[in-house]
Amino acid sequence: MKLICHTLSGEDPPIRPASQKRQWMDDTPESFAYRCLPLVVANQHGWEVFAPHGLTARWNGGVAMDDVEVELDQPLSMGRPGSAMANFGSGVLTFEMGFLLRTPPGWNIWVQGPVNQPKDGIAPLTGVIETDWSPYTFTMNWRFTRPGEVRFEAGEAIAHLFPVRRDLFERIQPELRSIHADPKTAGQLDIWRESRSDFMKRLKTHDPQAAEEKWQKGYFRGLKPDGTKGPADHKTKLRVRPFAPAPDKPGKPGRRRG
Repeated sequence: MKLICHTLSGEDPPIRPASQKRQWMDDTPESFAYRCLPLVVANQHGWEVFAPHGLTARWNGGVAMDDVEVELDQPLSMGRPGSAMANFGSGVLTFEMGFLLRTPPGWNIWVQGPVNQPKDGIAPLTGVIETDWSPYTFTMNWRFTRPGEVRFEAGEAIAHLFPVRRDLFERIQPELRSIHADPKTAGQLDIWRESRSDFMKRLKTHDPQAAEEKWQKGYFRGLKPDGTKGPADHKTKLRVRPFAPAPDKPGKPGRRRG
């Protein structure tokens, strides 16, 4: 499956495989946030677009476009890939992507803000684009949550994207069932609940073994509560490929990064 990124200028688009690292996760005691495998995998789940230059944006609370002020560290970057502008009003800050994506038939692109990366004073908006046919570019939009000032640093992620099937929800039939309708899963859940309860009690009583373990690693290791292995394709890390340079780019015929 190919995901094509058509550049719209002579510059490389500011897009890269999404990083698993988050500063707030680094700052947790002993970086314990990285023990949550669903968070870590979600962080890496696709590609991120980053700001090539720093900028400061301000909103005075009004609905007009000029009620949002954008101050770029490098003013000449306006209109270039990753640059920001006030385009819609109502406290919306818009980033120009500077590229057009192409997916195989039946595949869309989900575009959202950086995963698990909250930002004070402004929130990312999410969009889904039919990139298998659309010749239209798209933007990444953020909306101020209150009047004030926000700062985006050079290299900071401003968008996160990944492909999704357009017929995803036509293929899925949601259904409610009692856990007891699946005795094997119910049994595994009971084992986990007992193990979890025992582990938490031992932590509270400063049990040396529990204190040394610090956390239960079953899901991280891809193990079921009874110790048997889960599926062989269990992931603790994603290997998202970077976009290869265009074959016709001078001096880089078909060479891949990384």
